[in-house]
Amino acid sequence: MLAAIAFNLTRAAGATASVIHAKATTATIRTQLIAVPARLARSARKLVLHLPKDWPWQAAWESLFSATCGPPPIATT
Repeated sequence: MLAAIAFNLTRAAGATASVIHAKATTATIRTQLIAVPARLARSARKLVLHLPKDWPWQAAWESLFSATCGPPPIATT
């Protein structure tokens, strides 16, 4: 059951990240988007994530990050 949930979450993350990752295998999504060689630093009581320079999947990762951790959408009435 947990393996199926992990598989579905990985596939959803790939589809949210980019069109290329929507059709990618789970191993590719894990390698390119989940196992990020980043460094976490603290500055002025804020956490800063330092991503690799010239990283080919930066746009897809930022798209996934902003979709999951970004600000909430503006409420329309």
